Amino acid sequence: MTSSINWALLALVIERPGYAYELAQRFERTYEGVLSLSSTSHVYSALDALIGRALIEELAGSREARQPKPRYRVTAEGLRQFEVLLIQEVHDRRRRQRLLVLQLAALKRRPDAGEILDRYEQAWLEQPETDAEVGGSDTDSACVARLLAEERRLTTEANLSWVRSARDALKNRTG
Repeated sequence: MTSSINWALLALVIERPGYAYELAQRFERTYEGVLSLSSTSHVYSALDALIGRALIEELAGSREARQPKPRYRVTAEGLRQFEVLLIQEVHDRRRRQRLLVLQLAALKRRPDAGEILDRYEQAWLEQPETDAEVGGSDTDSACVARLLAEERRLTTEANLSWVRSARDALKNRTG
């Protein structure tokens, strides 16, 4: 399964079972600025895909109300696959970072390589500070906001350190 929407929806169901419309609302609040749904109906097709892969299931008795809205919960297989996804993300991030370095290395002979590194550095410095607005004021939201802020700080620090190292390497090459 390659859809980021499907994986993000699975994360919401892992967090708390829900019905389609409620999951769509949570999706918009949780992933605002990161992922977006083309429409609320996108949730229904994502839920169908998750059910088809046995990653979620309908809660028993959830259709017995006056206006039946099936509620969904994660399955053991859904939790297992989500764990695999999270671990795979480490490998994917390393691969993307290596690709970026190899692509930037293509600039090493260009006289404007330093200027390009300056713009790359500036892009890191201009990251929006929107993570503090995650969720609301409850304890879970505050925890997520702190984790996002710390991830941003550490990632930015590491990338700025890499830019300094790249500048030094370029200077040593030419000087």
